[in-house]
Amino acid sequence: MSKTNTAATKTGPELTARSIMVGLVVAVIIGSAYPYCVLKLGFGPNLSVVSAFFGFIALVIIMRAAGTNARENNIVQTMGTSAGQTSFMCVLLAAFDMLNAKGVLNPPIHLGTAQIFFWLCSASLLGILLAVPMRRHYIDEENLTYADGVAAGETIIVLHEGREKGASAGPVKALALGSLASGILMILTSFLKLFPDTWLLPGMQPMNIGFNWSLLSFGSGLLVGFRICLAMAIGTLISWFLLPPYLVSHGMIPEQTYPLTLRWVMWPATGLMVAGGLTSLALKWNLIVKTFRGLKGSRVDRTDFPMQWVVIGSIVMTVVICLVQYFSMGIPVWLSFIAILLSLPLMLVGLRVLGETNWGPISAMSNMMQAIFAFISPGNVPVNMSSSGLTGTIAVTSEALMQDFKAGQLIGSNSRNLTVAQLIAAPVGSLATALVYPVLRDKFGIGPQGLSSPISVKWAGFAELLTKGLNALPPGCLVGLVIGIVVGIGLTLLAEKYADHTPSPAAIGIGMLIPASVLMTFILGGVGQLIWAKTSPKSEEDFRVPLASGLIAGEAILAVVLAIFAATGVNF
Repeated sequence: MSKTNTAATKTGPELTARSIMVGLVVAVIIGSAYPYCVLKLGFGPNLSVVSAFFGFIALVIIMRAAGTNARENNIVQTMGTSAGQTSFMCVLLAAFDMLNAKGVLNPPIHLGTAQIFFWLCSASLLGILLAVPMRRHYIDEENLTYADGVAAGETIIVLHEGREKGASAGPVKALALGSLASGILMILTSFLKLFPDTWLLPGMQPMNIGFNWSLLSFGSGLLVGFRICLAMAIGTLISWFLLPPYLVSHGMIPEQTYPLTLRWVMWPATGLMVAGGLTSLALKWNLIVKTFRGLKGSRVDRTDFPMQWVVIGSIVMTVVICLVQYFSMGIPVWLSFIAILLSLPLMLVGLRVLGETNWGPISAMSNMMQAIFAFISPGNVPVNMSSSGLTGTIAVTSEALMQDFKAGQLIGSNSRNLTVAQLIAAPVGSLATALVYPVLRDKFGIGPQGLSSPISVKWAGFAELLTKGLNALPPGCLVGLVIGIVVGIGLTLLAEKYADHTPSPAAIGIGMLIPASVLMTFILGGVGQLIWAKTSPKSEEDFRVPLASGLIAGEAILAVVLAIFAATGVNF
């Protein structure tokens, strides 16, 4: 951590009328632009640092508000992140439309603006509320990295201290240099297209093995560090180099391609992450109990969001979700309730995986939920899609809150205020998605000839596959799931005694799921962190976090800005 985190950044008002007003504006911008970005690119850039920059520009440069401080800026960042994470779930709406086009949904499900809003809003609010009690465990007790949260917090600190001390401050220069380099590289690859954004190794194109020219990926690895990157490298080696020849030779997949291999390896990878995450929680059950006991007596004037509000709000949102899914999609109430219950352990696993690796495993977690409901309600595609979508929405919003809690830990924010900010902004993101998605669908189209949305293709394709029953799954994948569960439990137990020398099952699992071309660049960032720490520990301590934050911020900001232009009809 850099030494920019001084007491000066931890003072001043926080949840002010000014910060809420600017936060709402940023939430509208992010919530409206993000659906195009996600549907076009297949992923969403870091929202936390983008919102942090937008907040700083609005508060300091445009409004020139006197007394603006880092804590107010963090409220703006939190609201932008909340709205964006909610609008990320436009990928599920696109999956519904893909299934409608194929005639898989009979009768077809067409959600109107009001239905989209109430469904996303209630699920998002539930995800935020369910994540509140876990702050003490993941942030205070385990102190997981949550790299995007660190990047956002560090960015806010550097910007505000640079404003006070002048732009000559070392961390400010590191942040600016990283942002400039990352933005320039994205312009060269994605805008000017002077060279491809991904270089695939000769003969490895079907497996998508190579290097992605992205300083955002490199910066994320630099921020996460070598230990986690090494575990992810183990997963990459297993999934994309060692397993495919074995799977082909034993008839488990017909040929060595990335999609076919992913369809098989997602099972042991998910087993690793779920078993590792739940085992870790079980081993620390006393801390979890302590957390809930501490929250039980919370009052409004304390820094923790009151537990009684969490309970009441969760019950209300559960009822709303069950009613919305029943009247909009025809999903029986008891199935919606089961989906909510099952989303809890998967959310907890997702929070751990994100905290360690900076990747939220929404795809793997949602696919697992699809498989579970293929067993509970065979052949029922609406139940399959709505249940997995509900899990995904709860997961992404809970992950956003944990990232914001991490940023708040650096800045000295009040966790109750951050929760309130998220609860205010989630409906904004829901409304933006409900209004913007139909416009994007009608203007560009959804699918190969329009907005391709690879996440939606995978989601819809898996639901279609499961209509044939669990027998349609790749041969041997369930055995792989069991092996992954056993290994995940074993590694977690081993880490209790040898934490520094045991690879993280969460990191290995993510390494098995993410394309090698993306992860190899990410891993290089971890190698860079190790070399830097060994050769110049003082400069690594002072400048690694602001430099890595800049590398993340430059590409992320540019991606969102270009998405805003594109959404308004200006295409480059």
